Amino acid sequence: MTTSTAPAEPTTRVGIVARGGRQRLSFGAVLRDSQVMAVRQLRKTLRRPVYIVFAFIQPVIFVLLFRYIFGGAIDTGGVSYVNFLLPGIIVQTAVFGALITGIGLTEDLAAGVVDRLRSLPMSRAAVLFGRTAADLVMNVLTLVVMVAVGLAVGFRPSEPAWQLLMAFLLVLAFSYVFSWISAWVGLSVRNPETAQSAGFIWVFPLTFASSAFVPPDTMPSAVRAFAELNPMTLAVDAVRGLTIGSPSPTTPALQTLAWLAGLLLIFVPLAVRAFRRA
Repeated sequence: MTTSTAPAEPTTRVGIVARGGRQRLSFGAVLRDSQVMAVRQLRKTLRRPVYIVFAFIQPVIFVLLFRYIFGGAIDTGGVSYVNFLLPGIIVQTAVFGALITGIGLTEDLAAGVVDRLRSLPMSRAAVLFGRTAADLVMNVLTLVVMVAVGLAVGFRPSEPAWQLLMAFLLVLAFSYVFSWISAWVGLSVRNPETAQSAGFIWVFPLTFASSAFVPPDTMPSAVRAFAELNPMTLAVDAVRGLTIGSPSPTTPALQTLAWLAGLLLIFVPLAVRAFRRA
């Protein structure tokens, strides 16, 4: 006589939900995995002090270059050039800091780190969420340095403290969204050198064909039309309004948030899909 036994139920660890024979991580498990990956990346960055120093030096050079060399030749109307310049430099620094995300991911791919992470029972998306969160923390430190340098060279914000905080948060949101764009670019090209070159190709037109360094009114009509629709211009105008009171920050801030929401909805799925295929 034979005995039949019921098939064993699939075992699941805490935070994993079994659906249709497949195991899916719960939101809490993805969040914990993302936190682990963010801490890993921050520890890796802090163990490279030379990298941190050079990450801070580049934006400081931009401030000194435009403040003391180009500033005297640029007419910004009734606003002093240093007050006009610093919001643009701050947003530019946030975008440049976002490029590190794509370059770092390609370095992990080349070193085989991503393959090792894929062998673990963790969310693949957590690698990207953790990386972008860690780079966001580094951008916070960079922006603090930029504000300190700006104050040292004559930047004088005139608006209330809560508006300065809103400007800071808007810049960080801008950098976070652009980290996802950088992640998608890096995972698409899969090579650190190519990722660096590709990053500057799409970032430079956004930063320089904007209101970051000069008023768009001084540009040729075609370039001015692009600059006025450029999310970089909207973000810079919003930060200017929130820090020095001109222009009015409400409209550019809302337009910036709309841009960021749209870009996030597009590039988060694209980056996750590129990571799965890489």
